[in-house]
Amino acid sequence: MAVNGRFDRPGAEVSVVPAQVNRESNAPIEVTVVLPCYNEQAHVLAEVERICVAMDASGLQYELLAIDDASTDRTLEILRGAAGRFPRLRVLGFHRNGGSGTARRIGTEQARGNIVVWTDADMTYPNERIPEFVRLLLGDPHVDQVVGARTSEQGSHKFLRVPAKWLIRKIAERLAGTRIPDLNSGLRAFRRDVSLPYLRLLPPGFSCVTTITMAFLHNQHDVYYLPISYARRSGSSKFHFVRDAYRYLLQVVRMVMYFNPLKVLMPPSLLLLTVGSGKVVYDLVAHPVRIATNTVLLLCAGLIVGAVALLADLIVRSRIDWPPGNRS
Repeated sequence: MAVNGRFDRPGAEVSVVPAQVNRESNAPIEVTVVLPCYNEQAHVLAEVERICVAMDASGLQYELLAIDDASTDRTLEILRGAAGRFPRLRVLGFHRNGGSGTARRIGTEQARGNIVVWTDADMTYPNERIPEFVRLLLGDPHVDQVVGARTSEQGSHKFLRVPAKWLIRKIAERLAGTRIPDLNSGLRAFRRDVSLPYLRLLPPGFSCVTTITMAFLHNQHDVYYLPISYARRSGSSKFHFVRDAYRYLLQVVRMVMYFNPLKVLMPPSLLLLTVGSGKVVYDLVAHPVRIATNTVLLLCAGLIVGAVALLADLIVRSRIDWPPGNRS
């Protein structure tokens, strides 16, 4: 039976319009599949059906939380019309576009399942394999997140996108100190209770998937990578190469700064101090009792960056990450 409800949260970037909610029974929900949708009218129904068929066959207790991000087409109308066919479907509709990161954050907050799955509605990810992701989490209590590692690249701007993503991934691996087969895969399953302290860190755009990966890795949560295929998307891509690649890189550096600023700031500080010290020796040999102005600037810059690194590290170590709802 479908009923209308409203979902209000303090501090949310977007308002949420009344949404259709399907509650089949009082049985506990094991899994919540969060499906952000934006202008997906041509294929969103096929994606909902594919997910529901796979989850129904798995025997898992689940809900499918489809979030319409203020689509300008008939996506929301189609989703609400599908509620009668799919009793596990729950629909939220935003008043204005908030980005996929906002949709995923709010979806995770509203999830009733202990395990949350993120995926896309553009037919690119093998969503029929979602039960496999969930069972990996259920079968191994030490794993907190399962990420679908794509074995091919089918996105737009392929010749620019592949090397750019490779470079950003290598930077992330260097800063995180671990191998990351796929940094920004949109298909993943994780434990909701583990993710809650990090939801406030999620940016509104595509780099939210990068953020949740880096947050888990930096806090010693085990992440398992499961190889998956990746199909050509249906509809038009919302990815903008220059803008989103810049955001990915910026978010990687931001997350490392948040958890371990010494890894970002101390190397340039030591480099500046080393070059400056070498320049001091050169100046004294070439021009006795005279140190050049640029040498002094190098040393001062190295000391300033080093001081900021130590101060940032002190702030990180003294910070208390209050769980959501328990902040004083």
